[in-house]
Amino acid sequence: MISRNFFNQTRILDGGMGQELLARGLPSNSTLWSASAILHKKYNPLVLDTHIDYIKAGAEIIVTTTFATRQKRLKENNLQDKFEYLNKKAGEIAINAKKRFPHVFVAGGLPPQNLTYEADERDEKDIIENLKDQARVLNPYVDFFYFDVWSSIKEVKCGIEAISEFEKPYLVGIHISEGTNLPSGENISDLKNIINDKALGVILSCVSPENFEKNLYELKSLGVPFGFKLNGFIKTKIKDGYTSVFLGKKSNPNEFLGKRKDLTPDKIAEIAKKFKEAGATILGGCCETSPSHIEAISRIK
Repeated sequence: MISRNFFNQTRILDGGMGQELLARGLPSNSTLWSASAILHKKYNPLVLDTHIDYIKAGAEIIVTTTFATRQKRLKENNLQDKFEYLNKKAGEIAINAKKRFPHVFVAGGLPPQNLTYEADERDEKDIIENLKDQARVLNPYVDFFYFDVWSSIKEVKCGIEAISEFEKPYLVGIHISEGTNLPSGENISDLKNIINDKALGVILSCVSPENFEKNLYELKSLGVPFGFKLNGFIKTKIKDGYTSVFLGKKSNPNEFLGKRKDLTPDKIAEIAKKFKEAGATILGGCCETSPSHIEAISRIK
């Protein structure tokens, strides 16, 4: 059982999974992305090895490979009948990594249930139903739930309700593409009236270091542990929307979001050190970060 105060001291999260799997040889398969490595058994060892490499690099938390196993992504790829299997398999692989390193905690990654980097405008009932379905399958394998790259306060509200029956804590990961507002137009401070005593903390998820810095003190004002999962994309806000551009393409997302060359492991560690000194205790990476980045971050713990 993870302590309610776990993130009161500096903790290291893992780095990106989907982009790292592509870098390690997983063929790009449109929006199926990382779920392709769960679907095709020959790539299951690649997922396990990546979890383990992050742990060896210093990660104390690994996130299940479930960002693309949401129902919408599977329907886009005519795999809706694989929903339960894929989420269960992702949980099993994470548990296999934890068995080798019992000190590690497994976070059940709950992705945005509609579009990525865009607020979910659907009815709350539908959002809650989708989240509850995914949380139900993941629940036996995880120590807590992680709201992974969410774009509105409404989604956080729905997430808290969706997981309430499982009696587990949660870490909020919200996304800001640019500036100081969520894609929904809301502000980080709007979370104050939403999060409850099961919140382990709030992080900015899949954001650039520059965007995190712009929002650092707003995060700090929430009065809960805070931090980041930094990405290495050049941008996450694009004209026609991430999902519209990605759908149907075999390309790597970094081909249309861009990949920064300046965020070396040493540079990421330098940035993380500055944010840690400003009060951040939850330190990790997202897309286009690797075990080498996490190892560098772990050295400043």
